[in-house]
Amino acid sequence: MLLQVGGKRSALGLLAIRRVWSMTRSAHTAPQTLEYKPIKKVMVANRGEIAIRVFRACTELGIRTVAIYSEQDTGQMHRQKADEAYLIGKGLPPVAAYLHIPDIIKVAKENDVDAIHPGYGFLSERADFAQACVDAGVRFIGPTPDVVRKMGDKVEARSIAISAGIPVVPGTDAPISSLQEAQEFSNSYGFPIIFKAAYGGGGRGMRVVREYEELEENYQRAYSEALAAFGNGALFVEKFIEKPRHIEVQILGDKYGNVIHLYERDCSIQRRHQKVVEIAPATQLDPHLRDRLTADSVNLARQVQFMVRKECMDKLLVDLVHSQLRVCEGRSLPELGLKQDKIRINGYAIQCRVTTEDPARGFQPDTGRLEVFRSGEGMGIRLDSASAFQGAVISPHYDSLLVKVIASGKDLPAASAKMSRALAEFRVRGVKTNIPFLQNVLSNNQFLNGTVDTQFIDENPDLFNLKPVQNRAQKLLHYLGHVMVNGPTTPIPVKAKPSPIDPVIPPVPLGEPPVGFRDVLLREGPDGFAKAVRAHQGLLLMDTTFRDAHQSLLATRVRTHDLKRIAPFVAHSFSNLFSVENWGGATFDVAMRFLCECPWKRLQELRALMPNVPFQMLLRGANAVGYTNYPDNAVFKFCEVAKENGMDIFRVFDSLNYLPNMLLGMEAAGAAGGVVEAAISYTGDVSDPTRQKYSLDYYLKLADELVKAGTHILCIKDMAGLLKPDSGRLLVGALRDRFPNVPIHVHTHDTAGAGVAAMLACAEAGADIVDVATICPTMGHCVTCRISLEKVFDYSEYWEVTRGLYAPFDCTATMKSGNADVYENEIPGGQYTNLHFQAHSMGLGNKFKEVKKAYVEANKLLGDLIKVTPSSKIVGDLAQFMVQNALTRAEVEERADELSFPLSVVEFLQGHIGIPHGGFPEPFRSKVLKSLPRVEGRPGASLPPMDFQVLEKQLRDAHGDEITPEDVMSAAMYPKVFQEFKEFTRTFGPVDCLDTRLFLDGPKIAEEFEVELERGKTLHIKALALGDLNKAGQREVFFELNGQLRSVLVKDTVATKEMHFHPKALKDVRGQIGAPMPGKVVEVKVKQGQQVEKGQPLCVLSAMKMETVVNSPLSGTVAKIYVTADSTLEGDDLILEITE
Repeated sequence: MLLQVGGKRSALGLLAIRRVWSMTRSAHTAPQTLEYKPIKKVMVANRGEIAIRVFRACTELGIRTVAIYSEQDTGQMHRQKADEAYLIGKGLPPVAAYLHIPDIIKVAKENDVDAIHPGYGFLSERADFAQACVDAGVRFIGPTPDVVRKMGDKVEARSIAISAGIPVVPGTDAPISSLQEAQEFSNSYGFPIIFKAAYGGGGRGMRVVREYEELEENYQRAYSEALAAFGNGALFVEKFIEKPRHIEVQILGDKYGNVIHLYERDCSIQRRHQKVVEIAPATQLDPHLRDRLTADSVNLARQVQFMVRKECMDKLLVDLVHSQLRVCEGRSLPELGLKQDKIRINGYAIQCRVTTEDPARGFQPDTGRLEVFRSGEGMGIRLDSASAFQGAVISPHYDSLLVKVIASGKDLPAASAKMSRALAEFRVRGVKTNIPFLQNVLSNNQFLNGTVDTQFIDENPDLFNLKPVQNRAQKLLHYLGHVMVNGPTTPIPVKAKPSPIDPVIPPVPLGEPPVGFRDVLLREGPDGFAKAVRAHQGLLLMDTTFRDAHQSLLATRVRTHDLKRIAPFVAHSFSNLFSVENWGGATFDVAMRFLCECPWKRLQELRALMPNVPFQMLLRGANAVGYTNYPDNAVFKFCEVAKENGMDIFRVFDSLNYLPNMLLGMEAAGAAGGVVEAAISYTGDVSDPTRQKYSLDYYLKLADELVKAGTHILCIKDMAGLLKPDSGRLLVGALRDRFPNVPIHVHTHDTAGAGVAAMLACAEAGADIVDVATICPTMGHCVTCRISLEKVFDYSEYWEVTRGLYAPFDCTATMKSGNADVYENEIPGGQYTNLHFQAHSMGLGNKFKEVKKAYVEANKLLGDLIKVTPSSKIVGDLAQFMVQNALTRAEVEERADELSFPLSVVEFLQGHIGIPHGGFPEPFRSKVLKSLPRVEGRPGASLPPMDFQVLEKQLRDAHGDEITPEDVMSAAMYPKVFQEFKEFTRTFGPVDCLDTRLFLDGPKIAEEFEVELERGKTLHIKALALGDLNKAGQREVFFELNGQLRSVLVKDTVATKEMHFHPKALKDVRGQIGAPMPGKVVEVKVKQGQQVEKGQPLCVLSAMKMETVVNSPLSGTVAKIYVTADSTLEGDDLILEITE
C-alpha cells in the first residue's frame, strides 16, 4: 500500500521544503495471521483513465472486471474496456451519479463483485463508502472505514502527522462551518490563506485568498466546488505557503506491518493546484532531506496502518495496482518480492497530463468532439488514456484529462527529449489542448535544471507564448464540408457551375527567368527606369490579365491559386513586358472579402515567381486601395509596405481627377521609392467639339500639373473604353508634343470592341506603353511588339480554360458581346458587369436597359462626373435608386429635398471624396444636404494621424502575436473586412491552396483529389458521404484523408433558421458578454437594469468541476440577461448585454 507525501491532497508539513502528507487506500486493519483469499471480480467505482488502469492490471492477473458509468458516459472508453459495465445514477447529474453509493453497492451485489477499487477522487476518500462496502460483504481496496475517516478528514490527518513528530502548517483544528470562522482564522494568522476541501483532493475546492475583499467570494467558490466534486462542501483553512516545492513520497504497505517507500516525485508544476507535470525522482533534492522525507513517510504510514496509493510513473518498475490487488488478497510485501533494500531508482521519468484546456485563456476547459486524435508513441513512452479517440465527445461534466503521457530516460534531459518528441507527434483536433504549453515547459531552462516550485507557471509568462496549432488539413475539410452542405461562401451572381476541365500549364524551362525591365529599375532606380522606357525602340506592353482584365470580365474573382500556376510561364516567356498589373484597386478588398485570401500573400508569392518583370498596382490617390478617406500617414505607410513586398510601379489616380488627392498619392508612392505613374482619368470625347467640359485643353492643363509634381510616367486611364482611335491620336499626340521626355502609357477597357484600333492609334501618335491581356484587347493582336506568338497562344489557351472555372462570374453570362452604348452611358468596364449583377440581385435584372439609361441621367444630375471607382459607384447607386423608385431626372431634381438618397450620393455631395471639376451641381446639392455639414478642401487633410502601434496592439489582442505589418495595413484600410477574414481563416484555414472548382463548388461524392499545403506536403482526399440533419442542426460530412476516415460536423444554415438556438455573443459588440467556456450556470449575480462596475462579478459558470467567475469587462447597465441558474451553455453563448 502506498502513502502520498507532499502535496495538494492534504498539505500538512514543512521540512526545509514544504512537505504535505496525504493517505489513501489500504485493505483492512492488520491482524498478524491472515487468510489468502483470491479476488475473482473487481469493480472500479470510477471512470476514465484510472478505471482503465485498474482494469488492465486485473486482466493481467486473471481477474474479471466490472465498470460503472453515468448516463453522460455511455460513449466513454472505460466501460468498453471492462468485461461488464452497468449504468448507475439514472436521472442524476453527471458527478452525482458516481457519488450514489446505493446504486454502486446494488450493482456490486447483483453481479457477484468481490472487491471495489475506488480509484481517486469521487468516493475514494469517503468513509461512508468504505463502510457501505464492508457492510455489503464486498472488499474495499483501500483503508478500513475508520482509517479513511481519519485520513480523508484533513483535520484529523493533521493530528496524526503531529503525533508522528512531523511539523505542520498552521490551520484550523476542524472543518469550518461558516465564513466567520474563516475570517477569524485570517485575523489570527494573516493573509495569504488557502481553503481546501476537507474530504477530497486533486485541486478541487482549493482557493488562495490574498486579501480580505476576496474572502467571501473564494469561500463560496471553494465550498461549491468541493460539494460538486465530493458530495461534501466542508472546508478547512491553512496558512498559504509561498513558493513551496510539492514533493510526494510513495509508500507501499501490507496487512502484516511491512512498509516500504518507493522514493519521491516532484509535483510542483501546477495550475489551479492541480498537477500538470511530474518528475521522478525529484531533482536538486538534498540527499539528507530525501532520507528524512522517506523515513518520515514510512513512520507516518505505520501510525495509520496500511496506506495505498493508486498510481506510479517513476522508474522503480513496481506495478502498484498489481500490488494493491495482491495485498488486498492477503499477500505480504516480501511474498511479492518487495523489500526496501531491493528498491532502487533507475533513471528519470516525466509525466505530463494532456488536458482539453486552453492555456491562453487561463486553462479554461474546452469541450467538443475529437475530430482527429493521433498519439505520440515509441521507445520510452507510456500512455494512460481514457476516451482519447477520434469521434469521442469531451463533455463539460468531468475532469479535462485526455491522456497521461509518461516518458523515461537515463537522466532528466533524456526523458524531457523523449517527452517533447512524443508531444510533437500528437494530433488533437476539435478541442483545444495544453500540448503547446507543455512543450514550452519542457524547453524551459529552469525546468531542465530541476529548480521548479509551485509558482513556476506564474513566474514564467513566456510559457504562454504558445505556438499556434496549424490544423490545416482538418480546417480544409471543414471548409469543403461547409460548401457541400451550404453552397459557396462567396456570393454567386448567376446559376452557372465552374467548368469540370482543368487548365493545362504550358511547359516552363528550368532555371532562372531571363533578365527583364525590372533589372533596369533595381539597378538605376525610378528615374533611370523612366528614361529607359522612353528610350526603348518599339511599343511596350502591360499585361492586365492579372488584375484589371479579370476585374472587368470575371468580377475581380480570379484567385491567387490560378495566377501562381501561370506566373512562372509569364516570367520566362514575356520578360520584355513593361509591367504586369496585378494588385491594388478592387483586388485588395475582394481578395479578403470574397476569395478569403490575403492580398499581401498574393503579392509576395507572385513576386517570388516573377522576379524579372515589374509589377504595377492601382492606387486611388488619397483613398489608397479603399473607398473612403484615410489619414495621410496611412497612405504613406501603405505605399511603403507595398514597396517592401515587391511592388514597383504605382499608377496613381483620383476618381474626380481632384488634384490635391492625386498629389498626396504621388508623394506617398515616391517617398516609398516606387515608380510614380500619374493617371489622368479620361471621360467624354476630346474629338467632339460639342463636349467642352473635358476638352483637350482640360487634359493638357492637368498633365502640366502632374509632370510639374514629378511623375515618372504619364498615364491616360480610359476606364470605360471611351477613347476612340481619332480621340487617341489627338490626345496622345498633344501630350507627346508637350512632354517629349516623359513616357506615356495608355490604359483602356474594351467594352465597345474598338480597343485594339484605339491602342494602335495611340501607339502611332507616340505612346510608349499600351495595355493588353489574353482577353480583349488581346496580346495576340500586338504582333509588332517582339513577343512570341506561339507563347501567346499557350498563354491564351491557359486563360481560356481557366476562365471556365469562373463561369458564375463571367460577364458573358449577362453581356454576350461588346456594347457600343458605352459611348453614351460611359459606364466603366470594371463596373459594367458588376452593375448588371447588382441589378439582378435587386430584382432589376429585366430592367438593366433602363438602369443604363438612368445611369446617363444620374450622371447629369451629379454634374457630369468622371466615372471611376468610387465616383462610378455613386452614379450607379443613384441610377438604380431612380429605376427602383420609377423616378425621372426631372422628378429627382424637383423632389430632392424630400427623397431619401443612397448614402454614397449624400456623402459625395458633402465633399467626402473631393471636389469635382466644375464644382457641385446646384441647387441639387443644397436641396439634398439641407443643413448637413460640408467638407471643404481635401477630405483627408483634417483627419488625425493613424496610430499604427495602437492598432497593432489591438490586433494582437484580438488575433494573437502572429500579426504582421501587412495585417496592420489591411486592418487600417478595411477594419471590418479584415476582422471577418481573420475569423474565416481561424475556422477554415488556408483555402487558397484549393483548386478553384473545389473552392467555389466543393467536391462531389466519391471524388478524389489532391491538395498541396506547401512544397512536399500533399493531402490526398476523397469525399465519401453527406449525413442526415441531427438535432443540433448539423450534418456529418465524411472524407477519407490520406487513407484515414475523417468526418466533420457542419451546421446547415438553411435548416437552422427554423430551429431555436441560444444566441451567440458578437465579438465586435462591446457590451455583449459571452460564455468564456462551455458549462453550466451556477449563479447569476446581477439583475436586469442593475448598474455594474468594470470587474464586477456577473455570473458563475461550472465546467469539469471547475468554477469560473465571469466579470464585467466594462461599466454600465445590465440591459438584458439571457441565462438562468442551471442553464447549459456552449462557448461564446450570450450571457447578458450591458449598455454603457
